[in-house]
Amino acid sequence: MPASASIPKCHRLWIPGIITALAALGILATQLRPELERNAKAYSTFAISALTVLLILIWFLFLSRLRWSARLLTLAALAVAIFGMTKLLRVDGTMNGIGLPKFAWRWTPQRKLRFDSSDTKAAPGTAATPLPRADGMSDAPQFFGPNRDGVVRAARLARDWNATPPRQLWRQPIGSAWSAFAVVGGRAYTQEQRGEDEAATCYEALTGRLLWTHANKVRFFQWQGGEGPRATPTVFQGHVFAYGATGILDCLDAQTGQLVWSRDVLKENHLENLVWGVSASPLVFDNTVVVTGGMTAGPTVLAYDRTTGRPLWQAGKDRASYASPILATLAGRRVVLSANAPSLTANDTSTGEELLNYPWAPEAKWPKAAQPAALPGDRVFLSAGYGLGCVLLQITADASGKLVATEVWKSMRMKTQFNSVAARNGFLYGLDDGLLACVDLANGNRKWKNGRFGSGQTLLVDDLVIVQSEPGPVFLAAAKPEGYEELGQIPALSSKTWNHPTLAGRYLLIRNALEAACYELPVQGSAQAAVSR
Repeated sequence: MPASASIPKCHRLWIPGIITALAALGILATQLRPELERNAKAYSTFAISALTVLLILIWFLFLSRLRWSARLLTLAALAVAIFGMTKLLRVDGTMNGIGLPKFAWRWTPQRKLRFDSSDTKAAPGTAATPLPRADGMSDAPQFFGPNRDGVVRAARLARDWNATPPRQLWRQPIGSAWSAFAVVGGRAYTQEQRGEDEAATCYEALTGRLLWTHANKVRFFQWQGGEGPRATPTVFQGHVFAYGATGILDCLDAQTGQLVWSRDVLKENHLENLVWGVSASPLVFDNTVVVTGGMTAGPTVLAYDRTTGRPLWQAGKDRASYASPILATLAGRRVVLSANAPSLTANDTSTGEELLNYPWAPEAKWPKAAQPAALPGDRVFLSAGYGLGCVLLQITADASGKLVATEVWKSMRMKTQFNSVAARNGFLYGLDDGLLACVDLANGNRKWKNGRFGSGQTLLVDDLVIVQSEPGPVFLAAAKPEGYEELGQIPALSSKTWNHPTLAGRYLLIRNALEAACYELPVQGSAQAAVSR
């Protein structure tokens, strides 16, 4: 026998070694890119890992020089393991706002709240009963602060939650939804999924007691976002305007929940629903209710008579997105601003005439969920996640009365995803890819960013920022350009929270898809008394 026949062939282990080393370098380079978002980092890391596994599998099958019996047995065992995992695991939504699936054992019980008659209806005669006046409670009648600008003014909150912690007033389960609360007259309004019913609900803000519900027999579900409505009701002059995830717009009596009128907006206008469901909260002003459309190209914004539900005007040819429309005055024109899938549009409030169509993000496949911010000096700030970043626009009027948008600066230093920014004294505050950040409006430079809050939400309260983090805890920080300063935190919720916090005076109402709670926050001068009662 030749001497060479007794020497075992090399298994070429250097091949998987090089593959693994290159993969590690690729992942490291991805993670170290400072302005690359968490989403892109996560999906790039996943793609590199998957490619690494595939290449190592190819080496194992065709280049490893192992016995073919060993190769085929290993491949068969791997296939059986993968098949077994598909039978043992189920996708249970997402881990967080990055969108990667969360897995659970198939035998793990899924949350199912039971809503019997006592849960879904208030006791006879209680719905319209006047509520006792709450000391220090003010109104927050719509999404994203009393004025839909992310700012609460003159709240006079205490600045140290460690010295005077917030006091929990109540906590209870709630139906699935990513809606927030609107608070008027001591009543807290929200939307939730109650079994097969999509419901607008009204609670006593101080106690959490259910006062009334109004339900539609619809249920929206998407595997990443889960089930239930997404938008927050708007309360205006004694009525509640609720826009469901499938596009049903209801006008309800704020005291009793009785239906005044209803429009099935998407169905009536032959509009396909958005991938993650209708999410924009109704904008109500004068005698007008404005909502946004769906995935179909136009109409993009739709206006209805506030008292009758009669259509007033429709405008736009762009696909809608997930941000809520706002009211603004720009270059002397009162307009409805809407951040759509590919554009920012401004429409005349009376006629719907399109006065501006700025194509700030022509690639429409990525969701736009951040509110446009109308700023002093006829400026508009836009931001989004998914690699789009932000832009500051100067708005002027041309000779015909149309509006013109000129870019002042663009930046990747504020990459909002689900969060929207708010402005104070020439600086913007919001979550830049999950970190609280301060950006100078003059030039787009970022002054600082800190903390890790995931796909959470922020609310600017005087010179403070309340941060509802994605994992559930609530943080208090200072709103100042000099640097990040955390002033306290409370373990408010304990699961994925994409809902916006609502501050009604000194009362903070929070919720997610599992539970809701109300905290009384300490205020300046009377903080100790507030927490000692």
